[in-house]
Amino acid sequence: MPNPGSPSAVVLLSGGLDSATVLAVAKSQGFTPYTMTFLYGQRHSVEAHAARQVAERTGVAAHREVMIDLRAFGGSALTSPVEVPKERTREEMACGIPITYVPARNTIFLAYALAWAEVIEAADIFLGVNAQDHSGYPDCRPEFVKAFEHLANLATRAGVEGQKFRIHAPLVQLTKAEIIRQGHRLGVDYSLTSSCYDPATDGTACGQCDSCQLRLAAFAEVGIVDPIRYRPVSQTGVA
Repeated sequence: MPNPGSPSAVVLLSGGLDSATVLAVAKSQGFTPYTMTFLYGQRHSVEAHAARQVAERTGVAAHREVMIDLRAFGGSALTSPVEVPKERTREEMACGIPITYVPARNTIFLAYALAWAEVIEAADIFLGVNAQDHSGYPDCRPEFVKAFEHLANLATRAGVEGQKFRIHAPLVQLTKAEIIRQGHRLGVDYSLTSSCYDPATDGTACGQCDSCQLRLAAFAEVGIVDPIRYRPVSQTGVA
C-alpha cells in the first residue's frame, strides 16, 4: 500500500536477481514502489511469475504486467528459435554483444515506465542494469541511462512543465556478488527469483546459459548456496 508522504517510483521488475534487489533498494530509500513487468514473448517467461511473487512479498502499491510481442521482430535468442548459448567461458561472454541481447528492449521498457510515471505523478524510475551486463549489452551502460533521463525530461508534459524525472540505476557499477551482498542486507528472498535464459517449464534453471553461470559464480563468491532449483548436472560455475 502507498506510504503517505513518501514519493512514488516506478520499478522495472523482471523477476530476476538484479531487479528484485533494485526493488528492495528503492523501498529502503523511502520510495513507494509501483512495479512493472513485461511479457514480451521471451522464452524465459517464468520470470513473470517470479516477479509477481517478489512484488507481493516486498509489498508494492501496484503491480502491472504489460504485454509486448517482440517476437514480431526477433533478432535475439530470447525472442526467436535461435539457440541460447550454453557453457561459454568468461572470455567468450566478454567478447562482443551476445545473441541474448534483445534489440532496444530497455529503451522500450523505460518508455512504458515513463508513461506510467507521468500518470501516477512519479518523478523516479528504477531499473536493475549492472556492471556485468553493460560490458555486453549497450542498453545497460551508464551513458544510456543518462541519455534516457535527458530524453524523459524533453519528451513529456511533466518534464516541460518543470517536473524533473530521475532514472535510477543503483547497481550499475556493482558486480553480481556485490549485488547479492546488498540484497541480503536488505532482506531480499532470492529463492523467489528466476534468472535463467532457458528454464524448464516448471521454472528449473538450466545452469549453463550465461545468466545462470554468472549467478552461480556470484553466489559461490559470496559463500552462499543459490536457493533456486537447477538441473542436477548443471551445478557448475563459470570456466
